[in-house]
Parts: sequence; C-alpha cells; structure tokens
Amino acid sequence: MPSQNPAKKTIGPRELTVMMSSLMALNALAIDAMLPAFPAMVRGLGIADPNQVQYIISTFLAGTGIGALIYGPLSDRYGRKPILLIATLGAAIFSLACSIAPTFEIMLMMRFAHGLLAAAMGVLVISVIRDQFEGDAMARRMSTVFLIFMIVPIVAPTIGQMVLLFAGWRVIFDLMAFMAVAASIWVFVRLPETLAPENIIPIQPHALAKAWKVVVLNRNSAGYMIGAGVTQGALFGYLNSSQQMFDKVFNAADFFTIGFAIIAIGIAASNFTNARIVERFGARRVSQTALLTFIALGALQLLAATFVPTSLPIFLVLLTGNMAMIGFIGSNFSSIAMTPFGHVAGAASSFQTFVRTVLAASLGALIGQQFDGTVFPVALGFFCCGLVALGLVLWCEKGKLFTRPGTTQPIPANPHN
Repeated sequence: MPSQNPAKKTIGPRELTVMMSSLMALNALAIDAMLPAFPAMVRGLGIADPNQVQYIISTFLAGTGIGALIYGPLSDRYGRKPILLIATLGAAIFSLACSIAPTFEIMLMMRFAHGLLAAAMGVLVISVIRDQFEGDAMARRMSTVFLIFMIVPIVAPTIGQMVLLFAGWRVIFDLMAFMAVAASIWVFVRLPETLAPENIIPIQPHALAKAWKVVVLNRNSAGYMIGAGVTQGALFGYLNSSQQMFDKVFNAADFFTIGFAIIAIGIAASNFTNARIVERFGARRVSQTALLTFIALGALQLLAATFVPTSLPIFLVLLTGNMAMIGFIGSNFSSIAMTPFGHVAGAASSFQTFVRTVLAASLGALIGQQFDGTVFPVALGFFCCGLVALGLVLWCEKGKLFTRPGTTQPIPANPHN
C-alpha cells in the first residue's frame, strides 16, 4: 500500500509518474536523437575517421555509468529535489556546451560531463518513486515509467531527423537543453522533497566501500552483473554503428529512422512481456532461455553477414529478435544480481549500475570501432558477447541451468568479509 509521506498531498500520482517518465526520457533522447546527424557531425567537426563519431555516444554512456555511483549517496544525505535540480540544470548547460563545441575533442569532454550529470535522472527517478509508493503501487508506477522510457528510443531518431530538416545538427543539442530546463522548472515548481527527514543517511565512504566489496565477492551477483553488462555491450555496439550500417551497408540512410524504430520495438515488447511471465517461470528460466536464443540468433547473424551481407530484411528480422532477447536478459540478470542485497539495496544497485554501464559502454565502443563497411563486426559482437555471458552464468550456477525460482539466498545483514 502507498506510504504516508505528506509530500504526496502536493502532487498527484499521475503527474508524478509523467514527470518522472519525462526525466528518464531525456537520457534516451540524449543518446538516440543525434544518430541521424552523425554524417553532418563528421563534416562539421572535421572528424578524419567516421567511426570516431561513435565516441559521442560512448562518452555520454561512460559518464552516466560513473554518475550512478554519485547520486544515490548524495540524495540520501541532501534530499532528492536539490540534487535533481542541480543535475538537470547542469545537464542543460553541458548540452548547450555540446552545441557550440568547436572541436571534436571538446565535444567529447562536454558529452562526458553531460552524461555525468544526466545520470541523476535515472538514479533519482527510482528513488523518488520508492519514497512515495510501496509494494504494488510502486511496481505499477515503475512499470509505467519504464514502458514510456522504452518507447522513447523508437521515436527519438525521428525527432533528430525532423530537426535536421529545418536546422543544423547543433540544434539537436539546443533542443535537449531546452527540454532539460523545462523539466527543471517543472521539478522546482511542482515536486516536493520526497525524502523523509528520518530517512536521511550520512555519507559514509567506508560503508559504501564495504557494500561494494560484498557485491564483488558474491558469486551470483558478480557473474550476473558482468553478464548483463556484456550482453548490453552488444546492444551498444549496434547502437554506435547503426546509422553507418544503414547508410554504408544497405544504402538506406533515408530508411534509418524507420528501421531503428522497428528494431527498438523488439526490446520494448520483450520488456512488456517479461513483466507478465517472469513470476510464472522465474527470472533464471526466462533469462537463460533468452540467452541461449541470443547466441543462436548471433550465429545466424554471422551466417547472414557472410552469405547475404546486404539483405536488409534479414538483418532487421535477426537484430529485432536479438534486441528482444536483450530485453529478457537485462532486467532478469539485474534482478538476480540484486537478490541477496536487501539490506544494502541502494549501494548495491548503484554499484551494479556503474559496472554494467561502464563495461557495456567500453565493449560497445570496441565493437563499434570495428565497423568496416559490413555488418560482420556487429554480428560477431552479438555472438561473442552471448558466449561470454553464458560462461559467466554457468560459473554462477555451477554448471546448472534452468533451476527453480527462489533458489538464491540473501546474505546476512552483517556479513563477515
């Protein structure tokens, strides 16, 4: 049932849900809206190697990963609203800085800073909803927020393409800055402080380090955490080189926004479906079945890249299928990795998000930089990432797959390390 936080009286649950969804959507826009502008950015910034434009995505993702470590402890100490306002306005400032960056090197520095501040929107949205709701009420709000977040990547490239029809690529960053300022005004005017005074937690570096150590040393947590990052790395590898593949491999630059939307529907649909089947079959059975399918589809991608390398329909079908598998893998791997840590959930969650995102951004950059005018590097990335993730799962489960749900036991509240 909902908590009794008096802050609820100042903002309705529907407005709160829309506000939090909008904040999370800003991060998706900051990644996907600029993909259609890559060719123009290569020319405008004088980038010698077209593959290097992908770092505009990778540096932002690296910033969001590192930022995941920062905002949980800060908001537990100083409150959700002030940290969210500072970070949102900061993200707007650095988005504007990106729009006027004179060189590629400065652009990358500004994008990293943009991601570092934008990380607060993902971390604090969950904290605000957790402050305001409990149990099923919280689950319903989070489901709505994440459903909207999954829809945004479907339309974001189209937004970027629409901007390019009327203005230059720099205006995309101006638009993101405007949206961030609008969101910060909305937060300032309507969002109350949701952290109850009795829940304020002092920042204790030693306690945080101890919690992170517990996460690293727990076999299930470490394996599934890294496995989630590895499979997400394949996704980021595709994301980084997606525009180039549509343009250079399939000669279908004008179809990019539609093709990207088709593929994004796969991961949105799987997240929607997962919420309805995971309690029946268990996170392990669903995610491990998806992982084996992911590897099989990766093998088919390799075959297609070898024998029908320019077939756009086959590429779309196989990649949409693998995007769907990532939807099943990511959320369930993360849930399994968090199972033992009820007593240090905040610290464990932020650390796992940091590891997953930084690992995925690094692997995604590595895969994307291998783009050679074919889809083979991305196909190889999917297949190899799937095999590595399977090896990690087999290590976690001591060679046994498809175990019954509920077999992971929580560790003691005061572990001896």
